[in-house]
Amino acid sequence: MGKNAKARIDMGKILSFVPTGEYYFTKGLKAFHRRDFIKAKKYLGRAIQLEPDEPMITCQLAIVSTELGEFENSNRLLHHILDELDKEMVECHYFLANNYAHMGFFKDAFHHAKHYLQLDPNGDFAEEIEDLIDLITFESEEFEDELYPQDDLILKQEKARGLLETGYFPKAIELLKEVVKEYPEYWSAYNNLALAYFYLGKTEKAETILADVLERNPGNLNALCNRLIFAHYQGQTKSVDQLVESLKKIQPLLSEHQFKLGTSFALVGEYELAYVWLKKLYKYGFDGDGPFYYWLSCSAYFIGYENFAKTIWKKVLDINPEKDGLEPWKVKDLSTNGFEDHSGAIFQKLESDYIEERLFALFLITVSSKKDEIITSKRINQNQKFTTLEKEYISQIRTGMPSITADAQEVAELFYEQHQPIGMIEAGLYLMWFSVFVEVSKANIQLKNKHAWAGAVEYVWHKLRSEKVSQQKLAERYGISTATLSKYVKLVNDLLN
Repeated sequence: MGKNAKARIDMGKILSFVPTGEYYFTKGLKAFHRRDFIKAKKYLGRAIQLEPDEPMITCQLAIVSTELGEFENSNRLLHHILDELDKEMVECHYFLANNYAHMGFFKDAFHHAKHYLQLDPNGDFAEEIEDLIDLITFESEEFEDELYPQDDLILKQEKARGLLETGYFPKAIELLKEVVKEYPEYWSAYNNLALAYFYLGKTEKAETILADVLERNPGNLNALCNRLIFAHYQGQTKSVDQLVESLKKIQPLLSEHQFKLGTSFALVGEYELAYVWLKKLYKYGFDGDGPFYYWLSCSAYFIGYENFAKTIWKKVLDINPEKDGLEPWKVKDLSTNGFEDHSGAIFQKLESDYIEERLFALFLITVSSKKDEIITSKRINQNQKFTTLEKEYISQIRTGMPSITADAQEVAELFYEQHQPIGMIEAGLYLMWFSVFVEVSKANIQLKNKHAWAGAVEYVWHKLRSEKVSQQKLAERYGISTATLSKYVKLVNDLLN
């Protein structure tokens, strides 16, 4: 112990060390130069939490994401810089061009490459950009004429995928409808649109979209796989068996099609078939993302390759640390997509940009077996996205003190009595309720008749899903009169509109 340290102790003072964004940024850079990209990602992620508006930190994290093969995440960060932080940061276009080229989106790569040269023709990356353009165009003059700016398409596609993954299906539908209108032969958007409608409960609409895709683009593998997934979720055993038999005969050449086929088989519990395709991709060095390693690990585990499954799971956690606790040997039934005890899924929803998602996650904490562990975690206390409403909800969960969020909790508990475990489809009911609750809180409406609110929201939810349900039946379920239910249905519709 040095002399100065002893003097500080004698004086009774403790000098605390408070790390800054710059501190973690420096540690991230050092890890990056050592090519320890996992640690670099961890340190830079912490730096962004401390200094979210610093474009240099965000850009460096995007570069690390590229090195890890996480091209979509890298693109999201780079677009965030250009859209929100520093539109003059020209080098972002260089990194975007490289990412899109790696992903096979050559039109988008060309667009950003040309944009970089327009903004900074003598820039640090000008020579590399010109080489990239030569590579993309294959020195063909005709190819350049055929290219068109598709940046907007990719942005919307990535945003729609994020909305789907977080379960906010109405916003995803709105965005995907724009995409298919602008790009009428962009089949991926149609398939995602069908998924959004299906998870919202509009199964007939979803099936119609898939039928249209298969009529206009026969043999579209994504549409066939989505049909399998729809049949599985609807409990149509015969259809599932028939579709599995048909898909078993398909031998796709493209890695993205092999990935889709493998994950679709895994999702419906056909783990042996899933393992064949996913292990093949792994063997040949497929540059997979989190879902790839997740389903590979699950498939391996359920057909008996436990050691391999656990090895692959380490890759899952490297890419998505929030998956901790969702190991296939802990979660026995993957097909329900339940949330109750999935702390990783709850934390993911708490980071959503949508308040109704975050409120839904707070409710899920109350029915989780890990409630005490989650509600006292640092990730809750340090969440910068929480508004006053979420903070009040957290306080109510911890203390049990009466508040409007306690009333909202009671309504959600009424749903939980009817719909548990909570699956992907049922999540839409809770999201609708918390969307209504946000408007209720803004209008300072008192939630006096909880049963009426619950009955009305469920009725509107069923109608939105094109499901036949009578007001009398729901009124009986929640112990209210049909007149009261009708009154609250009108109120719910007004708030949603």
